[in-house]
Amino acid sequence: MRPVRRVCTALLGTVAAVGLALAGTPAQAAPVNSASPPVSAAPEAGSGHRILAKLTHAQATAKFRAAGITWTSSGGCSDRNNPSCTSFDQLNSATADGAVTLKNASGCAVRLTGGTETGHASGTYSHWNGYKLDMSLSSCLDGYITGTFASIGGSKWKSASGNIYYREGNHWDVTYYNCGGC
Repeated sequence: MRPVRRVCTALLGTVAAVGLALAGTPAQAAPVNSASPPVSAAPEAGSGHRILAKLTHAQATAKFRAAGITWTSSGGCSDRNNPSCTSFDQLNSATADGAVTLKNASGCAVRLTGGTETGHASGTYSHWNGYKLDMSLSSCLDGYITGTFASIGGSKWKSASGNIYYREGNHWDVTYYNCGGC
């Protein structure tokens, strides 16, 4: 039993060293029972993207609450598998950070109306995959987005960091590829 443990320990050390080499920063162990998910800076093999830290609904709402961001659910629920709910389960950490960056930069109230729940369009950069949030329209937020970001046609604006703000009738459909300079 001990030789197996030594092999596993050695293997874990090698994995950590490879992760360290890929990330270029010291590896950090996630504490047990941490309120924050572990964040990996190592790139996903062959994708050109970084591995994304996913949040639980509770982690995302705590982050939003601390920033003064509100949310609503037409069904009064947070079940990711119910299209009437507003869920943030499996939201990318960078997406949550992007909403916080928008709130802080704009000085506007931000009210979320859609997250990672089922019922949205599919695709790589989708709500379900944690890249998108829906936000209520407001004169403050509308003015900030249309006055600060570059119009790219079709009711879409693009921030300097590459995030897309699409005015879809009664809300903003926002795609966060990154945290927007956080």
